[in-house]
Amino acid sequence: MLKLPLPEMTTKNLILRKLSLRDIADVFEYAQSPLVGPNAGWQPHENISESEEFIKYSIKKREFGQPGIFAIVHRDHNKVIGTIEVHSYKEYKGEIGFVLNPRYWGKGYILEAAMAVIVYAFEILELERLQYGYFLFNKRSERVCQKLGFQFEGILRKKFQNYDGVVIDEAVASITKEDYRNGSLPWLDEFKKALKVDYEGFTLYNQ
Repeated sequence: MLKLPLPEMTTKNLILRKLSLRDIADVFEYAQSPLVGPNAGWQPHENISESEEFIKYSIKKREFGQPGIFAIVHRDHNKVIGTIEVHSYKEYKGEIGFVLNPRYWGKGYILEAAMAVIVYAFEILELERLQYGYFLFNKRSERVCQKLGFQFEGILRKKFQNYDGVVIDEAVASITKEDYRNGSLPWLDEFKKALKVDYEGFTLYNQ
């Protein structure tokens, strides 16, 4: 199966690149935190082997027609501080998902990474729709959703079974291709001026 493009992208503070096994220690640092996994629906990692298995799984996803997972690398620290991806990909649509090391919360990094992935979703993957789902108790994720310009669509009742077996509601929002093209994202034009994309065959922004 032909693998989808997963370029390296550089923003003001971050590099987004393919996740690799050399990132195990950085991933485990935040994946073991009770502040991270439960907000995304998965159990905190109990040992570094679980982080290794997650990375192997993320690499394997590309063999099954999924774009794969970006490592979010802090440029100054050369450290993986989270991951972000377009998952549930199906030709014309996908869903954005991410986690971030709590030590780096409140600094705008997840917004920066998500903006890059939104550009990737519509300009490289050429999606018609990018979805954003979050749990109702996750107010940080809700605020990120709003700042990025996703349009709230509603609440899917009993949508997700958590790792502890509890079935919970999920809020859903989206950006469509028309939203992306018609100026509905006020941050987009300025952000693209600093975005660099490095992928063979693509000459997208500031090469």
